[in-house]
Amino acid sequence: MTEQAFDTEVAIIGYGPSGVAAANSLGSRGVRAIAFERNKDIYGRARAVTMNDVTLRSFQSVGIADALVADMDETYALRTKTYSGEEFNRVVFPRRGPLGYATSYSIYQPVMEQTMRDGAARHADHVEVRYGIEVTTIEQDANGVTITLKDIASGELSTVRARYALACDGGSSGVREQLGIELLGDTLETRWVIIDAFVKRWWPDRHVLTFWSDKLRPAVDIALSLGTHRWELPLQPGEDESSFDTHEKLWALLESFGVSREDVELHQHAFYYHHVRRAERWREGRIFLIGDAAHLMPPWAGQGMQSGIRDSFNLCWKLAEVLYGRMPDAVLSTYEPERWPDVERYTRLSFELGRIVKQELSEEEMAAMAPKPGEAPPEPPLLVHPKLVAGWVRGDTGDDSIVGKYIPQPRMITTNGKILLLDVAIGNGFTLLGDNVDPRDVLSESQRAAWDALGATCRAVRSPENGSEGVDDLIDFEQVIVPWMRRYGAKVIALRPDRFVAASDTGGLDLPTA
Repeated sequence: MTEQAFDTEVAIIGYGPSGVAAANSLGSRGVRAIAFERNKDIYGRARAVTMNDVTLRSFQSVGIADALVADMDETYALRTKTYSGEEFNRVVFPRRGPLGYATSYSIYQPVMEQTMRDGAARHADHVEVRYGIEVTTIEQDANGVTITLKDIASGELSTVRARYALACDGGSSGVREQLGIELLGDTLETRWVIIDAFVKRWWPDRHVLTFWSDKLRPAVDIALSLGTHRWELPLQPGEDESSFDTHEKLWALLESFGVSREDVELHQHAFYYHHVRRAERWREGRIFLIGDAAHLMPPWAGQGMQSGIRDSFNLCWKLAEVLYGRMPDAVLSTYEPERWPDVERYTRLSFELGRIVKQELSEEEMAAMAPKPGEAPPEPPLLVHPKLVAGWVRGDTGDDSIVGKYIPQPRMITTNGKILLLDVAIGNGFTLLGDNVDPRDVLSESQRAAWDALGATCRAVRSPENGSEGVDDLIDFEQVIVPWMRRYGAKVIALRPDRFVAASDTGGLDLPTA
């Protein structure tokens, strides 16, 4: 990376979860970035409520997963239940899933964001955060982006020049508006109230995330971490914000769940709408829309904030590779094709979950959802891992191909006997894994040179009944990786930094093209 007339390599506009995730990812890779945020204080209301193992694995790559987990609680189960007591759906979340963590956690977002900020602060040599700053205009040319800033306290104007800019400025993104990018989709007309409380004593099944299914007053009833609890309920015709503008008025809603003043202390409440929206494009030249600036979904699947975080991790490893001159700018255009299918899946899932909870399904749709006699139930959609159907991958990404799949993360044993999670054992860069073979023995000379240029490492994964042959060998003692590769007929796979399979010997181990 050359300095030239740039103040920074990447400008991060907005320092909520998506922006802080970008700061962590870029900072961990030594990329210079400046983040701009209006408010120094973290928003005090807990908006998001969950984090899954996919998102947590992203934070593992920047070294803050354990710090985040320390303030989270494992989610036990999710059930859908009527007020008459009928339970017609339950998902139990495994305590240790295939990615090395519990599959779902409840969070308390303000504390989580502080931990994320603390993580980014470790990279102060590369990442600067400027609070009290408003972005007034953003312009770009063939080489970079010029951002005009206003100091909110003094009114003083200044400019910053960056090579790229990330718009992490939320659903009402000013950057998106300046770029003239249309926000497609709908905002649902029903307004909802969120009620947060501090727990004073336990009540039956508080640990089970409950969707109360009802045509009139469906509700979300969820235990958050750090001794907090939340309810989300729709306003009815004739109700508005003034109907529940005091804690006293809110008690009428909570008492319908059997929750009393002896159980909780009300903390705060807010009102919001459900959105189903997508920006018509996520890249405009050197400017990228991230998170809510690019897409908005209903809260039922708990994936809105998480999708924005995963947007950041997807894009930022690519930005680092481009800025270090190892990959072409064209790879950045794989960001939306890779991320949109996963965001769209969760958006549809959220919308359909909402229809179930609100009892909007027809009898035919309910019948189609019922388990078929003699058939194993499908994997719960909330536990399905992401996959790539397009982007920086080589070869077929169909169901029978390992390319585009997200590799599990079991524990491995090194040749000197240390037990480590896979990602810890192989590091955060590109890695080629071989099923009881050194990948270097399978690669052609040109393929080795291409992967070497990306700093890739090669590791043989040995079955536990075999001995190690090289100092970098890994023993698959939990017998996960080798069987997983063999299921798809792969002898060697190439992993991207985000742990998707970019290529395999079945489809060719040349570098993918953007």
